[in-house]
Amino acid sequence: MVTIAISVLAAGGAFALSKFAGDIGTGWSVFLGVVAFGVSQAVLGILVQRRVKRDMEGVQRILEAGQRKIQAKMQRWQLRPPGSIQAAQKEIFEDTKIFVADAIAETGKLRKYRWLVPMIERQIATARLQLNWMVKDFRKVDELMPKALFIDPATVAMKLARLQMRSAPLDEMEKVYRKGVRRLKYNQNVLLAACWSWILVKRGEVDAAFKALTEALKNSDDATLKRNHECLMNNRVAHFSNSGLGDQWYSLLLEEPKIKMQRQHMAYR
Repeated sequence: MVTIAISVLAAGGAFALSKFAGDIGTGWSVFLGVVAFGVSQAVLGILVQRRVKRDMEGVQRILEAGQRKIQAKMQRWQLRPPGSIQAAQKEIFEDTKIFVADAIAETGKLRKYRWLVPMIERQIATARLQLNWMVKDFRKVDELMPKALFIDPATVAMKLARLQMRSAPLDEMEKVYRKGVRRLKYNQNVLLAACWSWILVKRGEVDAAFKALTEALKNSDDATLKRNHECLMNNRVAHFSNSGLGDQWYSLLLEEPKIKMQRQHMAYR
């Protein structure tokens, strides 16, 4: 990598200057060379991280601008509702596809760091996977999965959801879940536990879902997990629901939220 090469040159330069120009002993020269290597790596790392962060913020700005336009449209619909919920959903989806395509194109700017950041290609793949997920382009999602990083609960939950859509074996999915929840801090396991238990219930593995929630609640006090745990405990499987997690749950695309369109009622005198 370029940064390592630069750091090696800096270390070699420090060693040569101290050994031959400064007439310092070999031990101290090696020490100064190591220090120069470490300092140059730290400085270069900070500079590169700042540039990567700046470009990633450009992607985020595109998404935020697109979401603001959709929110403004939905506020207008409160005054003058569209013809149907289906028509409104279709229009929102088409608007989303436009700004998501712009955001995906923006991630291409990150490729210029491929000689500086070892994992940048995988980071780009991860970002693009999440963006394509938003517009339900599962063909592209499946292409990106082998290249993406699944290290946070949201992306691991997406992987679980996609495996469920593809009717993957439960043992394969359990490995993904176990790896995903490993070492998570308190209440960071909520989305993953909710997703995994929902899948188990859908597959008819109610006892396994109950055990999964029992284990998850050792590292969480989330109200939705508790409620679902009680439902399974009392044999009220029909009442099992992750709706309490709101958009966080529905973003996994395993269920559609129930939307009620409010219509104005004209007052006549």
